[in-house]
Amino acid sequence: MAEQGLTNQQVLENITAKFGEAIFNVEEPYGLLTVTTTRDQIIPLLTHLYNDAELKMNFLTTMCGIHYPDNKEQELGVIYHVHSLVHNVRLRIKIFFPIDNPVVPTATNLYAAANWMEREAFDFYGIQFEGHPNLIRILNVEDMTYHPMRKHYPLEDGTREDKVDTLFGR
Repeated sequence: MAEQGLTNQQVLENITAKFGEAIFNVEEPYGLLTVTTTRDQIIPLLTHLYNDAELKMNFLTTMCGIHYPDNKEQELGVIYHVHSLVHNVRLRIKIFFPIDNPVVPTATNLYAAANWMEREAFDFYGIQFEGHPNLIRILNVEDMTYHPMRKHYPLEDGTREDKVDTLFGR
């Protein structure tokens, strides 16, 4: 007999009962339950989601870095998507932190798939995953001294002379 699927409300009630005010900015865009927590609570929250007999959220669908340069003291962030294969329900979890302290605990002890995802976030955003077994660049050259997905760089090369703006609708 197949198990009854969980609703977003049941997931939210479960995690807020355990983590209380550490769960905030609750949204449900397009039916996807989305919460924000702190980097101090991310591993306890992920561990709870993974081990909880009711939730069974033991699949890390994706994890990525983000950069919002205008959000003072919360410029960088990580977004986790976890999925319960049993209940076919997903949860998006966001954490934010200052760009001058980009340290987050690794999730590799819980999800093996986090290994390469964390390396990619390190490579492109400079997020340091504390406790990661091999935190080195994964896609860019090793001697690169910057993190190219940070929004510190112009989208286009203003010195190019081979582009005709009218061809690009400008």
